Amino acid sequence: MRVAIYGRLLNQADIPLIQELFNLLFACDAKVLVHIHYYTLLENKIPLGGKVTIFSEHKELLGIADYVISLGGDGTILDTLTLVRNSDIPILGINTGRLGFLASTGKEDIAVAIDALKNKTYKVDKRTLLHLDSNKPLFGGVNYALNEFSIHKKDTSSMITIHTYINGELLNSYWADGLIVATPTGSTGYSLSCGGPIIFPTSENFVITPVAPHNLNVRPIIIANDSVLSFEVEGRNENFLCTLDSRYESVDASFQIAVRKEEFTISLLRISEDSNYLNTIRTKLGWGADQRN
Repeated sequence: MRVAIYGRLLNQADIPLIQELFNLLFACDAKVLVHIHYYTLLENKIPLGGKVTIFSEHKELLGIADYVISLGGDGTILDTLTLVRNSDIPILGINTGRLGFLASTGKEDIAVAIDALKNKTYKVDKRTLLHLDSNKPLFGGVNYALNEFSIHKKDTSSMITIHTYINGELLNSYWADGLIVATPTGSTGYSLSCGGPIIFPTSENFVITPVAPHNLNVRPIIIANDSVLSFEVEGRNENFLCTLDSRYESVDASFQIAVRKEEFTISLLRISEDSNYLNTIRTKLGWGADQRN
């Protein structure tokens, strides 16, 4: 078993459980790879004894890693996507953060998780991605997102106008602070906070959600994910903000931007039936909870 490990932060309180993770991997003779950034955080805090291999980019995982373990919250999983890319290496998210919607494995289940990897008793959830096309380079070629793509106003308090087209036909001109295009996975994130619907992960849809629209009769709309969305942006300021998940770039009106379904998917692992999607939205989002008490 070959396991790559990635994390962004190392909290002092989490050191014992990270040590437990490495001990369990070493005990089952797993080949362990650690991202160089995370290794510098672990150095002198956890005795690794020269038993790990350091990697720094996605090419070093190809044909080498069977799994990637993401240690942190949902933001860490989004970072992990830039390492996995189109390799189809499954990701196991162990939640050392807060909400842990995507990172659904709790700290207390580390031993169970490693046993599941060893015996291949996990479940695989395939998740659709968004792909960004542009006439100019953006995001260093890592132009896909698991949660959402968005366009925002930048350096101004004035709203912007986003002319939005589906397969070349005008859908609407949004007067708003911004516009979100979310996958089913991302429907429970930024889009939901702006009034968008929850979409089941296996639904073959995207949701378009305006951010603070000027016209109150403009509501989120669900479209088929085989559609191609393109945009023209106008505003008092020359620059706008373009985002893919937690990554962002500044663009201007000379950028021609389109969004479509990515050709590959991402595999997220879950180790128990309790971490299924319906249970997650009930427990993490309080969906359907009785508030009458």
